[in-house]
Amino acid sequence: MTHSLSTCVLFVLLATALLMPARDLRAQDPAPVTTVGAVDLDRYVGRWYEIAKIPNRFQKKCVRGTTAEYSLREDGRIDVLNRCIEKDGDQNEAEGIAKIVDSETNARLQVSFVSFIGWRPFWGDYWIIGLDDDYQWAVIGTPDRKYGWVLARTPSLGDDTMDEVFAIIEKNGYKRDLFEMSPQ
Repeated sequence: MTHSLSTCVLFVLLATALLMPARDLRAQDPAPVTTVGAVDLDRYVGRWYEIAKIPNRFQKKCVRGTTAEYSLREDGRIDVLNRCIEKDGDQNEAEGIAKIVDSETNARLQVSFVSFIGWRPFWGDYWIIGLDDDYQWAVIGTPDRKYGWVLARTPSLGDDTMDEVFAIIEKNGYKRDLFEMSPQ
């Protein structure tokens, strides 16, 4: 009788465990990516140096000297000119257009580098998630955290500034080690 009682208790425990809702053992999703409160586009335009990035397929050939040049257009959009130096020493350029998605803050944009006779079927998110008060550096992200960049007005940033930048990156749910430094 003891053997059948212990078998019965074991069966009840096993059945209970199987019938209970499964507990999610995955890490909790991080909070949503958040943008800065406001961006003054007149101060934001100009040349930016790429300090770090999450590697991506469209910058695969770039080995150093990556910059982005932004200029305001009369229609309210922003011209984008990205440049870098390839392994063979050639300069690579990509021209695009950015449009403001959130006109209340100007911190959410979309960028397109593909145009078919003026029609732009593909747009990518460009969210400003960190910005120095003096517009000397910026952190760019996307809501899915697939892409990210650290930009600066100068070719390098000091260690204290990089600590501040990485705190913003981590606060937005990115992993610091996804970013690689970009040689200038």
